[in-house]
Amino acid sequence: MRFLADMGVDLRIVKWLRERGHDAVHLREERLHRMSDNAIFEKADIEQRIILTFDLDFGEIIALSGGRMVSVVLFRLRNTRTFHVMERLKKALEDSAQILEQGAIVVVEEGRHRIRRLPLGA
Repeated sequence: MRFLADMGVDLRIVKWLRERGHDAVHLREERLHRMSDNAIFEKADIEQRIILTFDLDFGEIIALSGGRMVSVVLFRLRNTRTFHVMERLKKALEDSAQILEQGAIVVVEEGRHRIRRLPLGA
């Protein structure tokens, strides 16, 4: 899978994903740390990447995107320690990898994750 990590996501998570065979990049690595959320969305769309983020704004961006199929993994965790985020991400990916490749928002919470297929409202 192809991922694009937003600034709030630890670089170690990107490394962890790469070690598991994924194509993952972080905005910081590409010196795009000041990129707007809309530009991040555009980049993910062009590069066919799944956005990893803690930023709730991406839900609204998707809703206003006109049905574009950019998947997002949205972390809504109280415990944001890197190891915990990796554990929760691992479980979410086990359950939703195929759906993410088709277009979805996966909201990762402490004890569960929720999946909404794209386009929203369909």
